Amino acid sequence: MVFDFLKRGADDAKADMPGEAKASATGPVIAYGNAGRVAWSPRDTVSLTRSGFSSNPVGFRSVKLIAEAASALPLVLQDDQQRYDIHPLLELLARPNAAQGRAELFEAFFGQLLLTGNGYLEAVLGEDGQPRELHVLRSDRMALVPGVDGWPVAYDYTVGSRKHRFNVSEGASPICHVKAFHPQDDHYGLSPLQAAATAIDVHNAASRWSKALLDNAARPSGAIVFKGADGQAQLSADQYDRLLSEMESHHVGARNAGRPMLLEGGLDWKPMGFSPSDMEFQKTKEAAAREIAQAFGVPPMLIGIPGDATYANYQEASRAFYRLTVVPLVSRVSASVGHWLAGFSDEAVKLKPDLDQVPALAAERDQQWARVAEASFLTDTEKRSLLGLPPLAQDQ
Repeated sequence: MVFDFLKRGADDAKADMPGEAKASATGPVIAYGNAGRVAWSPRDTVSLTRSGFSSNPVGFRSVKLIAEAASALPLVLQDDQQRYDIHPLLELLARPNAAQGRAELFEAFFGQLLLTGNGYLEAVLGEDGQPRELHVLRSDRMALVPGVDGWPVAYDYTVGSRKHRFNVSEGASPICHVKAFHPQDDHYGLSPLQAAATAIDVHNAASRWSKALLDNAARPSGAIVFKGADGQAQLSADQYDRLLSEMESHHVGARNAGRPMLLEGGLDWKPMGFSPSDMEFQKTKEAAAREIAQAFGVPPMLIGIPGDATYANYQEASRAFYRLTVVPLVSRVSASVGHWLAGFSDEAVKLKPDLDQVPALAAERDQQWARVAEASFLTDTEKRSLLGLPPLAQDQ
């Protein structure tokens, strides 16, 4: 019939149409003027890491505390039907490369994420297209290349004058990019170091001031007053230079602390004491240290900062540290890494932390298990779902 002919023509025309491409409407706006170019990070990551981590004990301890606690958290792999004890992804994570184990790999990954706001994981693929090794790449060497739709099409890894480009526009991406939330950057994450940059400068300046004070016999300096015979005379140029030379060689520095000073006629030593404002530097240093720890989400009590009574005891501070900082970080990173690795084999598996094996959260988990177990109006399948467990085989 005519209508069937028309219908067949419409179907043929529909088949000849290209597939629908879905993309964000704001992508071309973000990529305007930047397509094919490197999107550079807005802050000098190297300098910030040097001053806030390598040269600051509070920043160093905060990053190490979070990275070590997060990397030690046990991970589980499961799908909608079961939890896996043996799986190729678990074997890969247990020994990601020849030089690192799971804890070392994730400690480096979490450290890069905390220091720069960005974490990059590289997958080395075998002949079958499956990951054989995982490597953490330094964030300060990585640069993202956005495409015309705003999404990354490549990552440039630069070491000195050499550059390697990872193309991510076709197939599974060899790079897993996890970034922290940044309200003003579409491609890079915001590091806690950037939020705590002012407090880090204050803390480092206070440390340098304390060091200079120790070099000066742990007390403020004084003044040498020359009165002369009539009270109006001045030192000659030779006398002035000789006095400076003797002061620098015999009375300045920690090794000369406490050495008595021999003054000739007309010279008088006037020591200077601390003013009340000078005595506040220690409180300023402690306040800056507390701000650095708060930027990272570490309770000040855990890194030995005095004067903080927010937590009743150390045990509560440890629970808050895991509940508010470590667990959210590991949950977000493990979900991203698990989804990325599952994409190579098209498996619907999830990677997440096993909270039942975290000693600091044992009391809370016991209460949750008891509450769920006593809920008689719930079925066993619903109880297992509330606890994050897959259903039993007979329930499926």
